[in-house]
Amino acid sequence: MGLLLRKFLENNVLLAGIFMFHCFCNSEKAPYYTFVQEASSSPRVVWYDYIIIGGGTSGCPLAATLSRNASVLVLERGGSPYGNPNITNIGDFVASLSDISPDSPSQLFISEDGVYNTRARVLGGGSALNAGFFTHAGPGYVKKAGWREIYVKEAYRWVESKVAFEPELLQWQSAVKDGLIEAGILPYNGFTYEHIYGTKIGGSIFDKNGHRHTAADLLEYAYPSNISVYLHATVTKILFTPRGRPWSRPRAFGVIYEDAMGIKHKALLKKEHKNEIILSAGALGSPQLLMLSGIGPAPHLQSLGIPIVRDHPMVGQGMSDNPMNLLVVPSPLPVEVSLIQVVGITRFGSFIETASGLTYAISWAKRFVRDYEQSMNQTGQHNMLTPAAMARAVETVNSLVNATLKGGVILEKVIGPLSTGDLKLRTRNVKDNPAVRFNYFKEPEDLARCVKGMKTIIDVINSKAFSKFRYKYLPVQALIALMANLPVNLRPRHLTTAISLEQFCIDTVMTIWHYHGGCQVGKVVDNQYRVIGVDGLRVIDGSTFLNSPGTNPQATVMMLGRYMGKKILRERFYKRRKYVQRTN
Repeated sequence: MGLLLRKFLENNVLLAGIFMFHCFCNSEKAPYYTFVQEASSSPRVVWYDYIIIGGGTSGCPLAATLSRNASVLVLERGGSPYGNPNITNIGDFVASLSDISPDSPSQLFISEDGVYNTRARVLGGGSALNAGFFTHAGPGYVKKAGWREIYVKEAYRWVESKVAFEPELLQWQSAVKDGLIEAGILPYNGFTYEHIYGTKIGGSIFDKNGHRHTAADLLEYAYPSNISVYLHATVTKILFTPRGRPWSRPRAFGVIYEDAMGIKHKALLKKEHKNEIILSAGALGSPQLLMLSGIGPAPHLQSLGIPIVRDHPMVGQGMSDNPMNLLVVPSPLPVEVSLIQVVGITRFGSFIETASGLTYAISWAKRFVRDYEQSMNQTGQHNMLTPAAMARAVETVNSLVNATLKGGVILEKVIGPLSTGDLKLRTRNVKDNPAVRFNYFKEPEDLARCVKGMKTIIDVINSKAFSKFRYKYLPVQALIALMANLPVNLRPRHLTTAISLEQFCIDTVMTIWHYHGGCQVGKVVDNQYRVIGVDGLRVIDGSTFLNSPGTNPQATVMMLGRYMGKKILRERFYKRRKYVQRTN
């Protein structure tokens, strides 16, 4: 091949890269994607350059990026987020999470700790279910992860142009903001995506009309002729080449997936060395599928009769969840419907956030009053309310019985907990939730941070700025007792739950859906997110995180999809150019 032809090929590789990142004239607008179809319409066997398992918060931006210069298949076990008002409208946030029907976007699971949790089962992943807060990882997190700051910033901007908005603060959120400042969570940093100490307003994936924008919207960046997205496509197994010589490494070459009718299909990689399968199934789905495919702790897999592809003891280890505790605050005034907009980022490792305008059933109100009195008496300690104050609290709560309680919640969550657990398979059925334990507050430092966070919440509730949203005769101690008697989890209550903040944190712990781990960098995947010990397989999602980034991980999970998509394509271009040079 002559010099002119070689230069022509090299220049066209470069031009293709430039075109890939700057020309979107052939993109399609959500929700009218022609490339999104039901898996039941797919051929029995298909071939692609990249197969992405999971069309979630990381999978969608990753797929859109890779499609600019490669063929991409996305296999999503759930349906579409579009047309579902529970997903789209901010006021239906609770209804979306409460939907536990077999095909709902939200799949309930209960951790071994006795805490209710949910995993997404919908295109767009957790961004179709969560409270919408959008904020970056801190500079220290980016540096520790080994990411290039310039590319991280570009990737965040790419995501934000489609899904992030500056929220309009109304009365409740403004009162909590001012209460945080009054409580000493300083400085006030105004609106910013950056993760910095103090009180700030963050971004939201809900627009000014209260409509949610999910990671699925990032598929607008995709090149339609290069991408296929199959819905209700449940991957049951990753396929690997058999090991030949003892020192050879297994290579992923395809997957088996089922459509909604249970019919099996195969997706295979095209014959190109750089083609890959990428797991983006989330902190539960990715380690679960690795194990079901034969990559995980050998004794555990053997106990379930799963053939071992690679003994990988760290798969499923390092599972962690940011524990959340909150107080429900009934309001004498009407409040706006709002999800997370304001955050107090403390220096002791707890974040304070709030939501309002959600409807709470209170058939438990009279029981709360009775149990509150009994628990106080049984401890042998003086009631923390005077008899007169208690009587007024009873009167106030009883006045709300058989009514709709409007108010809000103020919560604290412990960031980067030291307490970790693990994930194991229950069965060989991919549709069954695995068993996961987070070991909330196993480490004393996590508990100490929770107590400090709860004390900050109490300061906010007692602040002058928040006073108009307080019932005069309902002191904070009554709110604590109220919370201690709500069935927020399956953990036992103790006589001291309502009077000891340490016991309160342990007994009423909840999740804010920021669980991570199971396929951590340096343990299961390398710093390029390639699964250690096998070829042709990466994991790119929150299961790789050692800690949850920022005050909410979703922006960073989306950013990671874009960041790694560009990195993978740069490597692909570089190696293709080297190949052209070698063959000449």
